[in-house]
Amino acid sequence: MTEEQLAQLGTDAEVLLNTEAFNRTINVLVDASVQEFLGTASAEVDKREVAYSHYKALADIVNTLKQQVEVRDQIDSKQQEETIEEE
Repeated sequence: MTEEQLAQLGTDAEVLLNTEAFNRTINVLVDASVQEFLGTASAEVDKREVAYSHYKALADIVNTLKQQVEVRDQIDSKQQEETIEEE
């Protein structure tokens, strides 16, 4: 992937992360996963594992989006440094 494509991914990720509807949806899903996990009996190992996996998947999505924003910021910073050096 080119730097331009990575930067665009970061911009898209930032837009998504700043969208209220996205954050509300993620929070509702996380809450549901936690409630499912906490509502299981000690013998319901499979149910707890599914709830935990669901929570981890949601966390991975958000962390991936944040990482894409960070990569974009690093690319922007690098380009700014190169521009300053050329002047």
